[in-house]
Amino acid sequence: MDGLPEGVVRTIGALKAIGIDVGSYRLSLYGLFSTIVVAVLLYLAVRVVLRSIKWLLRRNTQIDATQRLLAEKLIAIALFVFAMLFGIDLLGIDLTALAVFSGAAGLAIGFGLQKTVGNLIAGIILLMDRSIKPGDIVVVGDGSSMGGSALPGGVPNVGRVAKIGVRAVNVITRDGKKHLIPNELLMTQPVENWSYASPEVRVRMRVPVGYDCDLRLAQRLMVETARENPRILNEPEPVVWITAFGERAVEHELRYWISDPEAGLGNIQGEVFLGIWDRFGEAGIRIPYPRQDVKIVGTPGDGPAPAGEN
Repeated sequence: MDGLPEGVVRTIGALKAIGIDVGSYRLSLYGLFSTIVVAVLLYLAVRVVLRSIKWLLRRNTQIDATQRLLAEKLIAIALFVFAMLFGIDLLGIDLTALAVFSGAAGLAIGFGLQKTVGNLIAGIILLMDRSIKPGDIVVVGDGSSMGGSALPGGVPNVGRVAKIGVRAVNVITRDGKKHLIPNELLMTQPVENWSYASPEVRVRMRVPVGYDCDLRLAQRLMVETARENPRILNEPEPVVWITAFGERAVEHELRYWISDPEAGLGNIQGEVFLGIWDRFGEAGIRIPYPRQDVKIVGTPGDGPAPAGEN
């Protein structure tokens, strides 16, 4: 402190004089102020280094987005651990004096951060095995994690992975809602990843046809309607099969493939249903609707009243 101005030296001395003694360790106002300054400076330095590393990784075209994200998270964890250890050494904190306290505090923090650490490790594992990547279309469990099991018509409630964070995965559903799903949940529950092997998804649609209609004509019209939709792939080509002879209709299932499930499933089914409705109307093919017939049958005692009775 020989090179410092006299006013600064007096201020430092006054800050050191204000404090309390905990055993052989002294907690002073100067120590608290120094700790805050060092922590802020180290945090800013880590943020600057992380920005530089992210900039360098994004310029590297030899690694994909998942590998880049994994590298960024591992480097961030290493930098923060190094900064914390460096700050402790820079401040001259003697951890042996706080061994008992730190042990009890560490135990409490360990129980409190158990889920957080589990989610952190799960997120790193997800990035390492590359089973889930940003941009994938997923369904977690039965869909309840994303606002319901299924939408009307049996369409699953799918979502697009927007970001894989330290604690949770950010999934955006088709209704624009953002869901934060813990990383640990993706490791313990079944996950449907529609983009894992291929973005192509098969869509199934139930179409009933009346018994008094030309079934082969109805099937041809269904396939033609599917082929005319620009979102439906020509290979594999759309097909239709009879699945059951119902009580009032011959049940058909129209199957076709799309390569952009993130654009929605309910909208394309609505377009195909409307096209089938128009074509069936032009061809005179009837789509039966639910109906119940009620027949009233008299009891054995019912009959004409005996003579003489009013």
